[in-house]
Amino acid sequence: MPRLKGFDPDTALRRAGELFLENGYEATSVANLVEHLGIGRSSLYGTFGSKCDLYRAAVHAHLRVTQPRLLAALSRPGPALPAIRELIEGLTEEVRRDPIRHGCLPANAAVELPPESPVVALHVRASWLDLEAALTSALARGQAQGELAEDLDPSELAGFLLVMLQGVYVVARGAPDAGRLRAAVRQALAVLE
Repeated sequence: MPRLKGFDPDTALRRAGELFLENGYEATSVANLVEHLGIGRSSLYGTFGSKCDLYRAAVHAHLRVTQPRLLAALSRPGPALPAIRELIEGLTEEVRRDPIRHGCLPANAAVELPPESPVVALHVRASWLDLEAALTSALARGQAQGELAEDLDPSELAGFLLVMLQGVYVVARGAPDAGRLRAAVRQALAVLE
């Protein structure tokens, strides 16, 4: 008869993601993970594989939870530009209010990709492509509804907004100057007017 796990793997994965978000990949040791998750080393390896495998799974799990919310916000019916503004301002405010300056797990992963895990890079890239496609679609919808000037390219604007949002996460993690972040958001949103 197979042995039952003494822990919930999904909860352990979420908690591992929190620890990686707080400390980063390199600064999180297997001993840190074992202590934080409250499981044995053999259970960690038996369930998730290596530290890098656990990191990859944590990034993927994080994206499975957060990405649908972002994509849904951009695809709801009605005016597109208010939805885009709301998303950008909301994410920036969320990052700004984080007292520990965690940032965003996928953005942090992009900055600190473990060289032995090209799969993490694929997860991050796929999430960025999905967000960029949703932004492009929302901007094209806004353009069709007369909210956005005809001479603007929705695809180029979407790429710009994606880069700006990832920059917000990185800058907020290192130096969370609320005025700087708000000014950057104002400038980015002014491009849409």
